[in-house]
Amino acid sequence: MEKLIQLVSDLVAINSINPNMDPNAPGELKIAHFISHWLEQAGLEVQLIEPVSGRPNVVGIARGKGGGQTLLLNGHMDTVGTGRMQNPHKPIVKAGRLYGRGAYDMKGGLAACMIAVAEAQNLHLRGDVVFTAAVDEEYASVGMQELAKLFHADGAIIAEFTELDLIVAHRGFAWFEIETLGRAAHGSRPDLGVDAIVKMGKILVKIEKLDQKLRSNPTHRLLGSGSLHASVISGGEGLSTYPDRCVLSMERRTLPGESIEMVETELLGIVREIQKQDSSFHAEIRRGFGRSPLETPMDAAIVTAVQSAAVKILNHPLAVAGVQYWSDAALLSEAGIPSLLLGPSGSGAHAEEEWVNLSSVKTCADIYLETALEFCS
Repeated sequence: MEKLIQLVSDLVAINSINPNMDPNAPGELKIAHFISHWLEQAGLEVQLIEPVSGRPNVVGIARGKGGGQTLLLNGHMDTVGTGRMQNPHKPIVKAGRLYGRGAYDMKGGLAACMIAVAEAQNLHLRGDVVFTAAVDEEYASVGMQELAKLFHADGAIIAEFTELDLIVAHRGFAWFEIETLGRAAHGSRPDLGVDAIVKMGKILVKIEKLDQKLRSNPTHRLLGSGSLHASVISGGEGLSTYPDRCVLSMERRTLPGESIEMVETELLGIVREIQKQDSSFHAEIRRGFGRSPLETPMDAAIVTAVQSAAVKILNHPLAVAGVQYWSDAALLSEAGIPSLLLGPSGSGAHAEEEWVNLSSVKTCADIYLETALEFCS
C-alpha cells in the first residue's frame, strides 16, 4: 500500500494541466517522462509516442510468452485547471483519502494501471498486457486517437473513476451550429427589417420540445435517454438595428444507435417544419465536433474476465452501470477493441476539492491484475 500511496502522490505532485484549456499550462511532458522512467525501472518495454509535439503518450508493455489474448489498460495524464484550489499539486493524505488536482480524475486510476502492468510481467502470461497513458483526454483526445490506430488488443479497461462500478455504456455527443438569417434595417423600419434573433426563438422553442420528448421516453436500460440543449447564442449589432444573423451553438447527447447523421436529420426536420409555417424563415445548419457513444455487450470476453476477477478479489461481482459522460473507451471500441470503464471511488472531478479513496485504488490494481491473469493466460 505504501508503494501505491507514493505513486499516486508523485503523479498528483506533477502539474499536467492540459494546455488547450490553459495556454500557460505545462501539459503532459513532465508526467510522461516520470511514468516512462517508472515503467522502465519496473522492467517493462516502454515507448513514447507524440501525437502532438512535446506531448507524448506513454506505452508500457508486459510482454507475454505468445499465444494469449492482449489486455489494454488505459488512463489519461492531463487534468483540467486548478481554479481556486489551495496547493493543488501538493498531495495530502488524510483518513484514507489522497487530495489534490487529478487525484480522482484520474491519477488514482493511472497508478492502479501502472502497478498492475508492472506486476503482470511476473505472472508469465501467454498474452501481452499493454498500458497506455494518453494525452489530451480532457480536450480532444488526440492521444487516444493515435493509440487506437497503433495498438490492437482483445479487450480494454479504461481506469476512469467509476466508484468501482463496471461501466459498459456511455452517451456520445454531437455539436451543431444553427444560423438564422434576417435582413438588417434601422429599428424604425420594420417594413424593411427581418429579425434573425426572433427567428431563432422559433428554433429554441422546437429544441426545448424535442429535448422534453427525448427525456420523457427513456429507451436505454443503462443510459435512459438522449438530450438536447442550447449552449451559446450570439447575434445583433445595436439596439436600433434589426439583426441580420443569429448563431446558436448546441449539443445533442446521443445513445448507442444514434449517429451524428441522425441528429442532423432531426435538426433539418425542425427547420423545415418552421419554414412551412413562416416563408420568411431562413436558416443554415453546420455540423461540428462529435463523438460516438459506447456500448459493450455483457457477454464480451473482457466483461466476463473482469467480473470473474472481481469475484475473486471482492467475493462478489461488480455492479454494472452506464454513465452520462463521454470517455476514450468509445474510440477504442470504434477501433474494434471491446472496452469498459472501471476505476476508483472519490469525489471532486473538475471541482475545487478533489480526492481519491486509496483503498479503492488498491482494489482496482488487484482487479486489473487478476483480470490479466484470467484474460491473457
